Amino acid sequence: MAIKAPLPSRILIPVANPLTAEELIRLGAAMLDRRAGELSALGIVEVPEGMPLSEGATRARHARRLLQRVLDFAPPGSTIHPIVRIGRHAAEGIIEASAEQEADLIIFGWGGRAAGGRDAGGPTIFSTTIDEVVRDAPCDIAVVKQRGTKPIQRILVPVRGGPHAELALHFADAIARHHDATVTILHLVPPGITLAVRAQAERALASFIKQHISGRSEGILQEAPNVRNAILKEAEKADLVVMGASTQASGTDGETYLFGALPESIAARAKPSVMIVKTRETIERATFEQLAARAETLAAADRAAEEARAVPARVERWFGESNFHHAEFADLRRLVTLKEKQRLTISLVLPTLNEEETIGPIVRRAMREMVGRVPLLDEVLVIDSASTDRTREIAEAEGARVVQHPDVLPRYGSFVGKGEALWKSLFETSGDIVVWADTDVKHWHPRMVYGTLGPLLHEPRLQYVKGYYQRPIVEGGVLNEGGGGRVTELVARPLINLFYPELSGMIQPLSGEYAGRRALLESIPFFTGYAVEIGHLIDATERAGIEGLGQVDLERRVHRNQELEGLSRMSFVILQAVMKRLEERRKVRLFAELGSTMKLPRSGKGRLSLEIIELADQERPPMIRIPEYLERRRPPGTAGEQAAAAADRPKAAPRRRSPKS
Repeated sequence: MAIKAPLPSRILIPVANPLTAEELIRLGAAMLDRRAGELSALGIVEVPEGMPLSEGATRARHARRLLQRVLDFAPPGSTIHPIVRIGRHAAEGIIEASAEQEADLIIFGWGGRAAGGRDAGGPTIFSTTIDEVVRDAPCDIAVVKQRGTKPIQRILVPVRGGPHAELALHFADAIARHHDATVTILHLVPPGITLAVRAQAERALASFIKQHISGRSEGILQEAPNVRNAILKEAEKADLVVMGASTQASGTDGETYLFGALPESIAARAKPSVMIVKTRETIERATFEQLAARAETLAAADRAAEEARAVPARVERWFGESNFHHAEFADLRRLVTLKEKQRLTISLVLPTLNEEETIGPIVRRAMREMVGRVPLLDEVLVIDSASTDRTREIAEAEGARVVQHPDVLPRYGSFVGKGEALWKSLFETSGDIVVWADTDVKHWHPRMVYGTLGPLLHEPRLQYVKGYYQRPIVEGGVLNEGGGGRVTELVARPLINLFYPELSGMIQPLSGEYAGRRALLESIPFFTGYAVEIGHLIDATERAGIEGLGQVDLERRVHRNQELEGLSRMSFVILQAVMKRLEERRKVRLFAELGSTMKLPRSGKGRLSLEIIELADQERPPMIRIPEYLERRRPPGTAGEQAAAAADRPKAAPRRRSPKS
């Protein structure tokens, strides 16, 4: 009976040319574990030494658009995740991506050996990139010499035993079952052997097949004076050849071989496509050139690790790799497919305070296009901050569920402010992903939702995604294209660059459009007012790292203008929040007492006064600490867990007012 070894659950396919990736995708889908498999197409953007990695941002966006073409190659029932990474060298980027994705198998396409087996840099096996990745062997490797896609009915597997041959049989069996094909296992022996020796070889071959093949198969034992020619002749009858690597590191021509002289020779000369596979293990019989090349690869890896430790380099790479455009996610049906495959639910939250002029069209369009036409959203919640106009009635009439945040978790009291509403919306919603979008927006478009949601569905590494956009504002009835974002540029950005440089690549850290995974959101505290956005970024980065954050271009958003005094109040609260986090995280006392009041001088004809305003965002604890939330989200715990939750229970907060957010 065949041994049922697990198939790869995560396969990474580096794609240099999407137009030639169909065969690689087809083979990868056939070898993938159907129960929990994930196929990723990887594009690498190389940025030369001496140039900042952030220079790759535009090319990365273009590479993602090109990679979208491979999605059409996905066989029925399979999903491809296109990802793009930026690096100095393609090999380093592939190795890093394989570690990040926890890949079990990397599938390369091979264009062919260079003339004479050499390139300008010296000996080369397949290509400089493939050589370096295979030498470091982060996981199992398959290299495919492509000769065009065609129906697979017969797969040839020449075997001599060993772990590489077993892996070849394992993959060939999976491909054959996927395509309802036959696996032909070829074992060659020297000519002139005795009948007893032949019988022993036949029994060994039959046992080997029984152990490793569960589909349709046939075994061929053949005497051959020339092994290579015998395999090439048998390959003429096959649609695909799958071979394990051999340990022969050099040939009679003096060339070095990473997969072995025989497999590489077959790959170069056979008529059908050839896939050579290699298990993850230390390379034996390494030549001087191979050892030197490996040392150079390790040195490059050390340089990359050192570079990654430097904040500016990390930010530059992040800026290049984690910048998206909403148009990448405009196919809502594809987002629904990703959502369903990952078994996720999604909640849209719309915070409001006297938004009767804009809330109706926003809810109407969200319900029509992301609930009615496609089931992208599982719930739409309007969380209202006690509006005095018709905001709630209009939102309910358009189909949204509406709650007032003072009515949520009333035993903890209520603060007035956008952050308070967002915190309480976590309690009121159930989605695995929560999307928040501002509602003081004219000419609202669904991209404000699917733009921030899309990266989370496409990239499992991401935990939190912010939107950014051009921010024209209306001043005196005139549209000013460059008038928005004053608090960002004058307050938030200088603070971030001074104290949180890892966030310095954020284009609009205070934007009101963002989405996150509940597992992260429920674990971070929320400021109750203006400071909620800057607090989110600082706390989310602390938990998920900058690599867990992304940002997406939403193009343009026209919003209401605030008077200068309102912006001053907002800046004051944001400064407070940053100083508070600095004191907490750095374990230092910056000020004996952080100011909580703002003095506003008033002057006029014959009149002078000083208005004193209490301005201090309160802070809500992580929602995961709220017992009522745990009861709603988690099964009842043990008595010890309940006691711990009670000890950690926050005190009820009084009702108080703070400025409109």
